Amino acid sequence: MKTTILKKLILATAIIPFLTGCQNKNTIDDTNIVVGASITPHAEILRQARPYIESQGYTLEIVEFNDYVLPNEGVAEGSLDANFFQHKPYLDGFNQEKNTNIVEVAKIHFEPLGVYAGKNSFDVNDIVNTIDRKAQIGIPNDSTNGARALILLENLGIIKLDASKGLNVTAKDIIQNPYEVEIIEFTAEQLPTQLSDLDYAVINGNYALSGNVLDKAIEGSFETSKSEGATLYANIIACQSGNENSKAIKLLVEALKQDNVTNYIKDTYQGLVLPYLE
Repeated sequence: MKTTILKKLILATAIIPFLTGCQNKNTIDDTNIVVGASITPHAEILRQARPYIESQGYTLEIVEFNDYVLPNEGVAEGSLDANFFQHKPYLDGFNQEKNTNIVEVAKIHFEPLGVYAGKNSFDVNDIVNTIDRKAQIGIPNDSTNGARALILLENLGIIKLDASKGLNVTAKDIIQNPYEVEIIEFTAEQLPTQLSDLDYAVINGNYALSGNVLDKAIEGSFETSKSEGATLYANIIACQSGNENSKAIKLLVEALKQDNVTNYIKDTYQGLVLPYLE
């Protein structure tokens, strides 16, 4: 792991002749672990793991991102040793689309999706009892989080989906819409800023935190820790295939599983981020 992209590129150029024909070669070769992460909560959680990593003679360099593409590109091209921002379904889709070979190493936490009030601001246990007809509801526009948002809306009784579509469901697969809601898609990070122009939005926990919309959360509208999403959409440490068994990556995961990190997640994020418990 190199401390600068330039240093990584120079090294990569120097060793290309030795890598011809080699598969899954472990290229993590020093004690600086470089991890790409979303600013909130991923980078914050990583900082809690730093003392343990340093106690083992390693250092942790955190590179912060505010999108869902660059952290995977960094792992794929070698400027990052690992990343921490995504769930497995998103990673699978990225690998398929970009022809990359990034793998899940460990599940760390779960960020439940929830419904947030925009123009209609209230706190209720049952959103269906108060939803306006023809309300505009914003959801993430990426396929995995979009499907997850639609399934949440179905679980709340707002829409009914074509069950045959499973996790590949889209807004086109709504088969019953008794409240005549309009589904509007935005990038996940845009939803908090668009909230005031919508009636409601289904927002990822990390973007709700960074977008300061916690006071708009509708009670009783969140995925639960026992839901399918808690396992399927757990946020993961990911790295290039072949590096998952390296000492550095194993140390990174070990550090993130320490009690102080688990307690930090529980105490800090008001239920919008939950530690993943095996």
